[in-house]
Amino acid sequence: MKDFSYPSDRTILVTGAAGFLGSHLCKRLLASNENIEILGIDNLYSGTRFNIAGLHSHPRFEFMRHDVTSPLFVEVDEIYNLACPASPVHYQHDPVQTLKTSVHGAINMLGLAKRTGSKILQASTSEVYGDPKVSPQREDYWGNVNPIGIRSCYDEGKRAAETLFFDYRRQHALDTRVMRIFNTYGPHMHPNDGRVVSNFIIQALKDDPITIYGDGSQTRSFCYVDDLISGMIGLMNCAHAGSEPVNIGNPNEITVRQLADIVLELTGSRSKIDFLELPGDDPLQRRPDISKAKDLFNWEPAVELKTGLSKTINYFDKLLQAKPLVLEAAE
Repeated sequence: MKDFSYPSDRTILVTGAAGFLGSHLCKRLLASNENIEILGIDNLYSGTRFNIAGLHSHPRFEFMRHDVTSPLFVEVDEIYNLACPASPVHYQHDPVQTLKTSVHGAINMLGLAKRTGSKILQASTSEVYGDPKVSPQREDYWGNVNPIGIRSCYDEGKRAAETLFFDYRRQHALDTRVMRIFNTYGPHMHPNDGRVVSNFIIQALKDDPITIYGDGSQTRSFCYVDDLISGMIGLMNCAHAGSEPVNIGNPNEITVRQLADIVLELTGSRSKIDFLELPGDDPLQRRPDISKAKDLFNWEPAVELKTGLSKTINYFDKLLQAKPLVLEAAE
């Protein structure tokens, strides 16, 4: 699908603008219409200035260092709420703050949308399904989530944010969107975020052992970031997509061990594979049903896994070649 055309003279707020997805979204939006202005905010907890280095001189982009747990008083026409650490390494480091970011951040951004009459999209997650007992996961599946585990700060925070979005929609007639994001990868991923794609690529490029947690039989579905951003913009601009959450991800499921083998093949690495104990509450399966996105705005991923991984490998290879300066900037 092609990106939707935006109306002219709009100011769009992107929270989490210096993060992996936020930085890609800002660039895509700026390229979509010469009359769009972007206000990007980020507290730089897991996002980095390096991700948006090329945007600081852009005449239609403004960056503000701000934490969404505090109210924000600006005038905007549209809000993409992406602010929240998304990798276990980052969200488990300060779980209370992670929960605050999801819940207080949603309240503050919904309050801003209510005051300004803005349309608002929430970046939710496939983690709301927990360790699913059905596959593929449809949006009407309520999930199998541990409310008190080490991942709960993220899982339950996102579930609470979804509740807030639909309550604001019902109570205040806000124009809301909720997007459930499945595993996404690509350039601008944090090199030390602990996610499986970045872990495997960095380890392979350095010829370090590739660490697989469990026996590698757990499955994931990997969506390249360009496809994900197209789905996000499509959802925001679809007139009939606000009444329910919408899955955005790649329905092609592979095992973690298969992913490791592909990364070894593409990098030509000499790395060996080490099998470690599976972390607590790590889901054994992830696969989205994307029928709703197809029906509502004709979206489905187009980038093949090996193509996307090759681009991601090239990105991380350049980071490693530029060390220590660039890697330190990405810390």
